[in-house]
Amino acid sequence: MSELDDTPAPPTAVPLAAPAEGVPEVAVSAGEIAGAAEQLACGSGPFAVDAERASGFRYSNRAYLIQIRRTGAGTVLIDPVNHGGSSIDALEPLAAVLAEDEWILHAADQDLPCLAEVGLRPPRLYDTELAGRLAGFERVNLAAMVERLLGLGLAKGHGAADWSKRPLPAAWLNYAALDVEVLIELRAAIAGVLEVQGKSDWAAEEFEFLRCAQSSPTRRDRWRKTSGIHKIRTAAGLAAVQELWTTRDRIARSRDIAPGRILPDTAIIAAAAAEPKTVEELLALPVFGGKQQRRTAQVWLDALATARSGGQAPDIADDAGGPPPPVRWAKRKPEAAVRLEAARAALSELSQRVGVPTENLLSPELLRRLCWDWPGRGDSAADDAGAVDEFLRDGGARVWQRELVVPVLAEAGASRSVRKPTPDTPPARPPSR
Repeated sequence: MSELDDTPAPPTAVPLAAPAEGVPEVAVSAGEIAGAAEQLACGSGPFAVDAERASGFRYSNRAYLIQIRRTGAGTVLIDPVNHGGSSIDALEPLAAVLAEDEWILHAADQDLPCLAEVGLRPPRLYDTELAGRLAGFERVNLAAMVERLLGLGLAKGHGAADWSKRPLPAAWLNYAALDVEVLIELRAAIAGVLEVQGKSDWAAEEFEFLRCAQSSPTRRDRWRKTSGIHKIRTAAGLAAVQELWTTRDRIARSRDIAPGRILPDTAIIAAAAAEPKTVEELLALPVFGGKQQRRTAQVWLDALATARSGGQAPDIADDAGGPPPPVRWAKRKPEAAVRLEAARAALSELSQRVGVPTENLLSPELLRRLCWDWPGRGDSAADDAGAVDEFLRDGGARVWQRELVVPVLAEAGASRSVRKPTPDTPPARPPSR
């Protein structure tokens, strides 16, 4: 995708190896956290905020370190889990201070849930990653944007580390402090780019939508997301996947360990496909021969036995609500398949023209639902535009998105619909010879 801004990348980035004021001590006790809140209260302006989790190591998605920076106050590092009491109670002084002004985050959708879990919610929000997407930047990770807009080089860090580890190594804390070191300056720089492009209002709508977004309901059949499940084509095999996944999830939750560290998806699929009946047959499969799996082999064998005797097997088709996978549309609803193809082409052209990724113009899920349950009933784009706009509004599309996409989607849908004859309109007869 072409970019509309003309902000050149600096020829040589200046390395940013450590925070200018050094790495602060981590506030752990309730008293230390209250002191950190007082320090931030002495500053002014927005707060640069970040959080570190232990994804891939822990079952939960909780925050294990919170970093905050404010002009005139410097940076504070907060341990939200190790103070011996309620996280929400201990963080109340911090929450009160953070309610005073805007938060600046990079990829806010990743951090807002775990921050809300401990009672921290922004009164206003600015997401620098999302701003970069709206500006048309090809690379929107923090290091790339800092280098491009500020001429500084952030060293690759420890974002994928196990942040539940205690004590946290000094190098990790240095990395964590750097994540908020220049967020305030980055916000000013990318806001300037959006202002030049005329997209500031778009960004404001997106940020407010993100700030107020409710978490999506948990998918009922989460086990169907097991990687490689497409290889299992029988109801009995799916029952085995379901039972193995459920057993793994129960163990992972109780031990607060990432499910993949208990048993990888590849092992679940292998066992469901092979249908082993004995410990020896199970241990002969890949992964199960390892030391950890040998100790728990009977657990997985029992799960497989339960699947075989569990009564009604799950449906092979995934009835998760909403339209089916697009690959099935041509046979089940050909007019929807035609609309989706035309709509995707229209959004791609619009994306190139305005310099915004198609997924930010309209969520792919909402686009699929629109094309499957087409609301238009007229014979032209003008007739369908109102119905399309209402459908997208009800689906959560923002005003700026609808102003851009409704005309092109109404045109794409109306001009390429395969309309079935109604009882009042008999099908046309072939010309006589």
